[in-house]
Amino acid sequence: MKFLPAIDRYILRLTLVPMGAVFLIAASLLILDKMLKLFDFVASEGGPIGVVFRMLANLLPEYASLAIPLGLMLGILFAFRKLATTSELDVMRAVGLSYTRLLRMPYAITLVLAALNLVIVGYLQPLSRYWYEQLEFELRSGALGASIKVGEFTTLQDKMALRIEQSREDGRRLIGIFARVNSPRGEVLTISAREGRFLALKENPDTIILRLTDGQIIQDDPKQTARVLSFTRHDLPIDLPALEKFRQRGGKEREYILPELMKIGWSKDATKQMKDETRASLSYRLVEVVMMMMLPLLAVALAIPPKRSTSSLGLFVSIVMVVAYHKINEYGQAVAALGRLSPAVILWGPFVLFAALIVWMYWRVAYVPGGQAIGALEKFTGNLGKRLMKLVRRRSGTAAETA
Repeated sequence: MKFLPAIDRYILRLTLVPMGAVFLIAASLLILDKMLKLFDFVASEGGPIGVVFRMLANLLPEYASLAIPLGLMLGILFAFRKLATTSELDVMRAVGLSYTRLLRMPYAITLVLAALNLVIVGYLQPLSRYWYEQLEFELRSGALGASIKVGEFTTLQDKMALRIEQSREDGRRLIGIFARVNSPRGEVLTISAREGRFLALKENPDTIILRLTDGQIIQDDPKQTARVLSFTRHDLPIDLPALEKFRQRGGKEREYILPELMKIGWSKDATKQMKDETRASLSYRLVEVVMMMMLPLLAVALAIPPKRSTSSLGLFVSIVMVVAYHKINEYGQAVAALGRLSPAVILWGPFVLFAALIVWMYWRVAYVPGGQAIGALEKFTGNLGKRLMKLVRRRSGTAAETA
């Protein structure tokens, strides 16, 4: 870092700290919200708790693609806001440092994060989405070792109904077992046992053994008289259901990586619907990454409050603008995927307008003396705040006089 000028090192330090904090907070909030839903889903499916964290790991690329641009913009915004409110920015400007020069390090960070985000949305995110749906499928089908719920009847292949009173030693020891089995010969076996254990067979992985201890078997045969047998140990074979194989990757356009999207989007063999969906997805991913190059300009334009003011209105406006633009892109992708409008119009059109607005806002701040990007909005909110304060004081005075 010593090869960098002191001013660049200073701005880099001011930017990285809030940027990392915003990224961690945004990603944590998204993960925590999804974690609660996944715990409920896994518990309802009777799957192992560890699969929740595997599913969350596959959601990280999707959350990172949202948190990285937001963290980048707010990191730069907080850095320049600190420079402005402490009058350091005025000193830098007085010695001849332009806004463009001060943005050298923020743009270096932006280039790195834009390349990282391109890798995420172009390669990691499609693969992680496929792996997430694969885990979800395996959880629903029981391939992940779905557990038998204690105190409830579990049906296995429509041949056996099994109920366990208690589970101990992490499921290795089962207490209070009741089973009802339909045999191929038409017999109905009603089995009760004090305890039991599941055992795997190396020679036949499709069958497991439920070894029962101290119980009774009631054999109910329509052709014979029912018999009651007592046992000290009985091995009950259980055939595991055949598991379906999960589909191949590529069933949905969001699971294709960038080279695959370009190949399908302009392929002569692909259907029109597939071309529309892949082109929309390709444009959506690229426009989200390219827009990151405009975020430093937006951050600087909204970071600097009016003179003798510490207004944080720019922070609020920046978040609203970025979130609104992201939602517009999501809507544009959906419309383009239906073939109603070209991605060049519905996705790149808003990008051009939004970029032009950002360039104008930056030009107002950087090259117009005393210029403000949201000066009119600052003035309006200031006047509104004063009127609200007067109204509150009047009501307080009226209440005091009445008392």
